[in-house]
Amino acid sequence: MTDSLPAPGPAGGPRRLRVLAAMSGGVDSAVAAARAAEAGHEVTGVHLALSANPKSFRTGARGCCTVEDSRDARRAADVIGIPFYVWDLAERFRQDVVEDFIAEYREGRTPNPCLRCNEKIKFAALLDKALALGFDAVCTGHYATVVRGADGRGELHRSADLSKDQSYVLGVLDERQLAHAMFPLGDTRATKLEIRAEAERRGLAVARKPDSHDICFIADGDTQGFLAGHLGSAEGDIVDEEGQKVGTHRGAHGFTIGQRRGLRIGHPAPDGKPRYVLDISPVTNTVTVGPAEALDVVALTAIRPRWCGAAPTGPAAYTAQLRAHGAETPVTAEPDGGSLRVRFAEPVRGVAPGQAIVLYDGTRVVGSATISATERAGAAVG
Repeated sequence: MTDSLPAPGPAGGPRRLRVLAAMSGGVDSAVAAARAAEAGHEVTGVHLALSANPKSFRTGARGCCTVEDSRDARRAADVIGIPFYVWDLAERFRQDVVEDFIAEYREGRTPNPCLRCNEKIKFAALLDKALALGFDAVCTGHYATVVRGADGRGELHRSADLSKDQSYVLGVLDERQLAHAMFPLGDTRATKLEIRAEAERRGLAVARKPDSHDICFIADGDTQGFLAGHLGSAEGDIVDEEGQKVGTHRGAHGFTIGQRRGLRIGHPAPDGKPRYVLDISPVTNTVTVGPAEALDVVALTAIRPRWCGAAPTGPAAYTAQLRAHGAETPVTAEPDGGSLRVRFAEPVRGVAPGQAIVLYDGTRVVGSATISATERAGAAVG
């Protein structure tokens, strides 16, 4: 098995591939699998069982990984006419995603579990198993595109419809993983209603199923409650920029940089303006708050860079995205050994250690890294 998709057929057209379609039980992954099969590929559907107790992972439209989801995925595979299996990756998911999420918050950082799942589960554990079984590609319902050159090498690009683009959470994929990635929905400009209408035409019962939201393993959406259950509660101080106590909290892990609501400060700031979380210190269990302008970040350092192709060799101008649905901002970035140095053309707010920064060159995803420290008005925050 090679580390790239098969070359085009004799007529220059796409060659028939053995495709493993990850089917979550939702409409996007079902339509993606159907499109891959319709394109002539030999498709097999697989549902990833990511919870040791699958009944606990959905409340209404939240979460995923329930028995219901597995059954919905199986019914969709039956309608498409493809084989279907359920693979148990619950232990791997617990170790690589859930425990990582808890550990990051314990250290005062703000992680993105969707990126970690794509990196460690869908395009590592799943892809490695797929390749070992002789599959050529893994297909998912993400909205992004892989553009392949004449040499077969793939570049990750934004979705044709920028309003649905999910390339940010795929920025952790390396060149080898992209070589085996297939995103059938990425080149469509159809609205979600049109995707649902397509599912209806194909006879897929998930056409009207609500989308899942928030963090899949926190079924009720109560992240603070989830973290308190794993990390406990410990009263600490909320202080201002001068170190004066202005309130108390029940666990520093319940806060994120840039947070405004839920601070429970008993009295207003002297200037009457809202206060925001500026810093979180898990060592002293202290949360520092201050004015919005104190959140302005002019530069950052990020670690564990992952490149969607060849790594850059020097400083260059890019745009950067700092959260899944955030806007792009111009930056200058330069690799520095095992880290990445980034300077913003204009100050940005709400940047927290643990978040991912994804670099773009036009629509092409250059790579991503995990923010480890930020620089604000002469002071660094790590």
